[in-house]
Amino acid sequence: MDSVISDLLAPYSAPIEGLCRAGSQFWTRGWSLGTSSNYSVLVNREPLQLLLTASGKDKGHLGPNDFVLVDIEGNPIAPNQPKSSAETLLHCLAVERCGAGAVLHTHSVWSTILSQHYASLGGIRIEGFEMLKGLEGITTHETAVWIPIFDNTQDIPALKKEVEAYLDANPQRPCWGYLIRQHGLYTWGKDLPSAVRHMEVIEFLFECIGRQTKL
Repeated sequence: MDSVISDLLAPYSAPIEGLCRAGSQFWTRGWSLGTSSNYSVLVNREPLQLLLTASGKDKGHLGPNDFVLVDIEGNPIAPNQPKSSAETLLHCLAVERCGAGAVLHTHSVWSTILSQHYASLGGIRIEGFEMLKGLEGITTHETAVWIPIFDNTQDIPALKKEVEAYLDANPQRPCWGYLIRQHGLYTWGKDLPSAVRHMEVIEFLFECIGRQTKL
């Protein structure tokens, strides 16, 4: 089976290498420990197809066969592939609705703690930090961004509908990502480097807010 998977994934060596590097980086920083987290890259636009980390893999030590090709509905595009993440539909949503070229989901300590601390407010408002300029489209620290928080649920289709409803209700509000309560962060970008940058920026800002709150 490994040889079949290798043949299927052979054309995507570059995005696979990029996701492996991201996984190693996030694991080193404590954002993707155990087998938590999932990452994806859009590899075809006609039709839309995603390369996604397979379920249950150690993200700090991803190998070339630890990925799955899925369509925009989250279905595998070929048989005998490893199982994809239970949260595949959330990746598909970010690609369809937010124009994402890459989607990253991590489980850091600060995102987990803050998602619970601010859950009653429905999100976290971040303003005034110079690092905000690392988010796509922001050119000054004199701005504020909103990171919504959604309740944790094992019903991923229902969670997908909640995120869709938020996007529908806030068409003029830019969205760089969201939190799942006591779970972790989803963020994305136009390509993998942009998504990695957004992850680094948002995690930095979360730590700043967390340490301020503690003080």
